[in-house]
Amino acid sequence: MSPIGIQSSPTTLPISVLHDIDHPNVDVQPPVVNTPTNTHPMITRAKDGISKKKVLFADSCVKMDDIPATCEIALKDPKWKEAMDKEYHALIKNGTWSLVPYNKNQNLVTNKWIFSIKRNSDGSINRYKARLVAKGFKQVPGIDFDEVYSPVVKAATIRVILSLAVQFGWSLRQLDINNAFLNGSLSEEVFTNQPQGFVNSVHPDYVCRLHKALYGLR
Repeated sequence: MSPIGIQSSPTTLPISVLHDIDHPNVDVQPPVVNTPTNTHPMITRAKDGISKKKVLFADSCVKMDDIPATCEIALKDPKWKEAMDKEYHALIKNGTWSLVPYNKNQNLVTNKWIFSIKRNSDGSINRYKARLVAKGFKQVPGIDFDEVYSPVVKAATIRVILSLAVQFGWSLRQLDINNAFLNGSLSEEVFTNQPQGFVNSVHPDYVCRLHKALYGLR
């Protein structure tokens, strides 16, 4: 019992301290940890000492505040207006829609402009992108669409192609297809409003009957 009436618990000393008390003349060495050696025959970049400094952001990187929040702001900026013009002319050239009179019985699937910045691997700006996206959540099943599917690329397919290229010494090239999604034709009658900023001056009250798919459609 301690002088103040509180019972103290016994103190537990580490094993190394107890060992020094019992054998004061014996040095205690730390345990040796054997690090396993990588003996796999595969040659990696780390084994060959190949490294590349990862640059997250370059000096030319813009802030998220530079992406316009509304279409009105984008139309006043020359670089974003140019991006919108390219997207609009690509849609027209592709025959994405035709203007038809509006009917109140039509289910109008509205659309909006989405803005983004495509960057290079070092974070620098590659180009400014404007995309016209349909609000697919306004589509009615059985009227605007019958079934939903999402075509994707399997990683196994890409690995097979790469392995064949290595085996036969083929050269590989990478390309970017603009508006690749818009190549799909529509069998249903889907109507949307004219894109904001590109309303036809002769028929401002007409709507667009889609012949090709827009991003966002189901």
